[in-house]
Order: sequence, then structure tokens, then C-alpha cells
Amino acid sequence: MEPQLMYRVTGSVATVVIHHPAKRNAMTAAMWRSLPELLGTAAADPAVRALVLTGEGGTFCAGADISTLRGSPEEAQGLAVAAEEALAAFPKPTLAAIRGHCVGGGSQLAAACDLRFAEEGSLFGVTPAKLGIVYPASSTRRLVALVGPAAAKYLLFSGELIDAARALRTGMVDELLPEGELDKRVAEFTRILVSRSQLTQAAAKEFAGGAADRDAHWTEQARGSGDTAEGVAAFLERRPPRFTWTTSG
Repeated sequence: MEPQLMYRVTGSVATVVIHHPAKRNAMTAAMWRSLPELLGTAAADPAVRALVLTGEGGTFCAGADISTLRGSPEEAQGLAVAAEEALAAFPKPTLAAIRGHCVGGGSQLAAACDLRFAEEGSLFGVTPAKLGIVYPASSTRRLVALVGPAAAKYLLFSGELIDAARALRTGMVDELLPEGELDKRVAEFTRILVSRSQLTQAAAKEFAGGAADRDAHWTEQARGSGDTAEGVAAFLERRPPRFTWTTSG
């Protein structure tokens, strides 16, 4: 099978699988270009309420497949940043399910997700210093927001790989699972996500991302959504809520 991003929807969860096992799921130029389009498809689908990004087999993503990036380093970097920004801007909850190597561009993609669950034994690295590349300002800010200035500098200055336990301590990883438990936990947690109010999630995602002038917008959305009334009624009636507000309409 050619290197590609595989896309499927199961229930209310879209899954994007990075498939390039011959090179530890390194992203080709075509794969970088296709990610924003796949994300657009998922964002527009009202059936999709959460998205999982993962890698084929025993690794997440070893970065960029440099052999396919024929243009200038700036052009190659632009492809990665465009994909990263599209992932960060995705309006529904996103979760990176990580096993094996999560390095270079793989770390960029993982950092752009809302949450990161990893399997024990995973390795993380941000490696532009090994190639003499200036890491993009937007990617650097995102990494700093995630792990803090000191940990970001350690990763960026050295290009060294860190283990999953250290990634958990620094905040790069939100949950660390024993070997063989990652898929089960991701499935369990995404079931929780899709059962919750997408209105609450979308507003929280914007606010956490730094939107400071959207209170009026979300107050208006809440007023017309019916989600608050449904949530209160479900609580009082001791039943699961049936939230109906969606980002896609």
C-alpha cells in the first residue's frame, strides 16, 4: 500500500491513521497536503463528534519523509505548519493515540491535538537542531504552552528523545497506558467525549486557545442550543443527556 493517511468513521469518532510503515510512518509531502482536506471532511460531518490521530502498527510518526520533500526547506516546513494549524483549528475534540516514536513532525501533529494518550515505551523528540532548521514560531509557542519554557528549550536545543514517563511529567502526554491498553482506553475515552455537550467542548476549545472576545458569541449559542435545558433535565431525570448542538450546523 502506498504511503497515505487512512480515514474512517466509527460511530461518532473519526480516525486518521498515518500509514507509511516502511519509514516508521514518516509523513510524505502528499500526506502533509492531504491532512487539512481530511480534517475539513470530518469537521463538516455532523455525525463526527471527536477525532483520533494515530499511526499504523507500532509507531506514531517519525517526522517528515525528507526524500519526498523536493522543494526548499521553507516549502517543506510550510506544508507541515499548514497541516499542524489545520489540526489545531479543528472544531471538535482531537486525541493523539501514540505508541512508538513520536518525533519531529510527529511531535508537531501530536502537540496540535487537544489531548495525547501514549503507550509505555513511546519516545518523543523535537529534532530541528539536528537538521539546522529554525522551528516555526507558531509551533514553538504551541510547544511552550504545552510543556513550559524550560522543557521546550531542552527539546529544541538538544533534539534528544525523551521517554514516555518524562513526557507525562512535562505535560506532553496526558495519560500513559501499559502496553496493550492504549486502544481500549482511547475507545473508552472517546465514548465519553461524544456523549458530552459539543457546545461546551467547542467553547472551551476556543477559550483555551486564547480567544478573548467570544463570550457574547458563545452566550448566544448556548441560549439557542437547547443543550443547557437538556443537560439539566437529564440530570434531574437521572438519564443520559441527548445533546443536539453541533459545530457543523
